[in-house]
Order: sequence, then structure tokens, then C-alpha cells
Amino acid sequence: MGAFESVIAGNQTIRLAACEQEIEAAQALRYRVFYEEMGAHPLPAMTASGRDFDAFDEACDHLVVIDQSDKNKSVVVGTYRILRDDQLGKTGEFYSANQYDISVLKTHGGAIMELGRSCVDAAFRNRHTMQLLWRGIAEYVAVHNIDLMFGCASFNGIDPKALAQPLSYLYQNHLAPKPLQPRALKDRYCNMALIPPEEIDRKQVLSSLPPLIKGYLRLGAFVGDGAVVDHQFNTTDISIVVKADLMTGRYAKHYALDRPHSPKTDRPSRLRRAS
Repeated sequence: MGAFESVIAGNQTIRLAACEQEIEAAQALRYRVFYEEMGAHPLPAMTASGRDFDAFDEACDHLVVIDQSDKNKSVVVGTYRILRDDQLGKTGEFYSANQYDISVLKTHGGAIMELGRSCVDAAFRNRHTMQLLWRGIAEYVAVHNIDLMFGCASFNGIDPKALAQPLSYLYQNHLAPKPLQPRALKDRYCNMALIPPEEIDRKQVLSSLPPLIKGYLRLGAFVGDGAVVDHQFNTTDISIVVKADLMTGRYAKHYALDRPHSPKTDRPSRLRRAS
């Protein structure tokens, strides 16, 4: 197993957070996006610190995009939180287990990892930053020989009926096969099959899906059975599952870009990106 190497693209670098200060910067970004921008409800300690944090942060790896447009400072403008199955000693469980029965994923065989807390600063929500963030995930998957990725993706709002079109579309077209199918916990389960296929405006649904969910679908993602309302985050969540072998091929097919310069060779090469 190799080591995750940082990658530079223009004024931005993608790498794992290297110190507590960088993790706190990622948490501060999460706070700005989730609580100040999207209307989540912070705990008092979060408000006091201006950071989104929980007990899982200590066990996770934190993927960060660092912008250095201002040569005098480095700013975390994108982040993903990653938890592998061999990191569960400190938590005992994946974050998703609070919402879904993920036992089929844990017994699937091979290395698995959970993706979460994804966000990008509003001023940097562009193709370049997103490509770099996806590139980091692809590199991480390769370094750790991951077989399966999973996590939750969100729609704004806590009324599943208002999301009848996209939830029904996802259930009818992208439901995971049983051996890879998380199911929302009984007391949190919201039916996704709300309207019949003939009533779905496919074009409208595909154009209005959140960018992160679109990105996952381009990688061949499946969804689990049942949505979950998260009142703290003011979202309706779905379970996402991506097989790494599918991701590798579709990464290359759908996300062509010039590979960022390597910090070792500083020579451009070609690659494609892997949300």
C-alpha cells in the first residue's frame, strides 16, 4: 500500500489534512456551508466555536482542497471526510449506521470506506475545484485498495413529499441490488417510491438533482431503500453506494481533464477525474 500524495493544480492543492489546524479549518468550512448557508441547526458548542464537529472527526481522514491564490495564506475551500472499516476502533460504527442498516455492506467482503461531510466554499464551486476533490477521492481509493464506497447524500428540505419526483426516480432507476442495499432504519424510514414512473418528468429530475448526487450517478452509484429526514441538517438524505471498479472506469470516461502537476515531477500528464 502506497502513501497518499498531494496533487497541485494551479493555485490549489488536494491532500489529507496534515495537522489539527487544517482539520479545524475544514470544520469551519463545514459550519459556514451547512449551518450559515443551508440552514442546519448547530449545537451550542458548534455556534461558540464556529465549527461543525462530532465524535467521528478524530477517527476519520480529512481530504482538503487548499487554495493559495493569496500567496500569504492558505485557505481550505473544499473537504470530504473519509472513514475506512479499519479505522472503526475509535467509533465502533460508521456514521451512516445512525440512519441506515448497512450490515450488507460491512459483510460484503473487501475494504470499504464511508464518505461524508462533503462541501465546497461558495466562492470556489466551480468545475476546477470539484474535479480536484474527486481526483483526491480516486487517489485515496487506489492507495487503500478500496472495493466499496458509501455514504449519504442530501436534498435540501425535510418534506419527502416535496421531493417525490427525484426520490421516485432514484428508487425506480438506481436502487442497489439486495447484496449491496442499505435500508433506512425502521423508525426513520421514508418511502421513496411516491409516484409511478409514468408521472416522472425525467428531464426535469435530471436537471434539478443536486450536483453531488449527479456526480455519484455518473460513477455508477446505487441508492439504498428509504430516505431519512435529518432535522438537524434540514435535509432529506439518501444512501449512496459505489463499487470501486465501476468508479474507476466511469471516472476515466466522464471526467476528462489535464492531470494536475505532480509535486514530485512538476510535469503535466493526462488523467481523468473520479461525490
